Amino acid sequence: MRSNRDTVIHMYFIDKLKPIDIAKKLNISKSAITQFLQTDNRYNEEKELRKNLNKIRHREDTKELIKKQRKIEKHKNNIDDFILKNMHEQAVGELSAKNRLNNMTYRNWNKSAYNYNKDKKRFEFKKELGKSYDVPKYIKVEVL
Repeated sequence: MRSNRDTVIHMYFIDKLKPIDIAKKLNISKSAITQFLQTDNRYNEEKELRKNLNKIRHREDTKELIKKQRKIEKHKNNIDDFILKNMHEQAVGELSAKNRLNNMTYRNWNKSAYNYNKDKKRFEFKKELGKSYDVPKYIKVEVL
């Protein structure tokens, strides 16, 4: 049977386990594992190699995360653009010169110019805004 030192060195250099994982498997403290490893000439070189590999892995993971976030943001923007485009097309259809604007459409586009009168069940043009011959003064609301 191998000694603890040989087992630790094998697990670290051959199996590529981290000192904390070796400590858990052998039920030894992490500092004892590190002390065993520091007696080996290859330790500092292996430690630097792992450190550099972790940096590279971290950069790659960060790049992937950024790509995913950008993809999600792009998709969200596409949905927002689609909704906005549909709203624009609807507005163009309602306000185009070809079609005559009905009273309710006019009221929807000028909400602040009308007050609702509950008693008469209609929208009434605000008197303080002045009079115009082409603006409907009352818009009757039909309740189904």
